[in-house]
Amino acid sequence: MTATGILIWAVTIATGLALWRRDPPAIASGVRFAFGTLKSVLPVMILALPMAGFLTVLVPERFAAVLFGAETGLRGHLLATVVGAFIPGGPFVSFPIVLALWNSGAGAPQMVTLISAWSVLAINRVIVWEAPLMGWRFVWLRLLTGFWLPLASGLIAEALLALLPPGSIGR
Repeated sequence: MTATGILIWAVTIATGLALWRRDPPAIASGVRFAFGTLKSVLPVMILALPMAGFLTVLVPERFAAVLFGAETGLRGHLLATVVGAFIPGGPFVSFPIVLALWNSGAGAPQMVTLISAWSVLAINRVIVWEAPLMGWRFVWLRLLTGFWLPLASGLIAEALLALLPPGSIGR
């Protein structure tokens, strides 16, 4: 088990014990909520995990190095911003795509840019949720104030990596 897994288990057990001491019947409500969430997420995970494996095999060796490699510089970050902004869906879709690109030679800073663009810009979310619910004025305000964040995060990641020993972050 990874350190993250151990941490999640520890926090879950500590939270459950605290809840049990305060309100034992509430634990059943929390367990029902957890299994309800699992029922909605499990089908997506069952599809997303093989998709990650298929993409890793399907994306040609060194494909992403040409587009998003560490040596692509600003061009790679700008392309990662556009691609990330248009990746549809949640983390079960985006992270397998990033993993496939990473395994085929994409640079870590460029993948920081891509994930940041997916998270901050999310054009599919704009079309499906934000514009219909919040209106285009809000959408433009949010996009105009945040469009620079993915590029900035990738460039900062690139600067931080330059300070680290070679190979400290890698495949």
